[in-house]
Amino acid sequence: MNEQRKPWPSLPSDEAAEAFVAEADLSAYDWSRMEPLRHDLADPEASIELRLPRRQLDELKAEAEKRGIPYQHFMRDLLARGLRTL
Repeated sequence: MNEQRKPWPSLPSDEAAEAFVAEADLSAYDWSRMEPLRHDLADPEASIELRLPRRQLDELKAEAEKRGIPYQHFMRDLLARGLRTL
């Protein structure tokens, strides 16, 4: 049976996500595009300066916003994923 699943809503805050999870039937949502997200909760110990083309930075920020995370966290996640594939 190929039933339609609901798309995931945009949740702008932790409070909104907690309320959604508490009330929603999660089995009704489309899980096909989900991927695990690892959060490094430790404070960054070092900083870098990185120059990027404006378009690339805008794309990073837009994708991070879609995922509901700060763009610096998204960039760190991308770097970590890339390092795991070496």
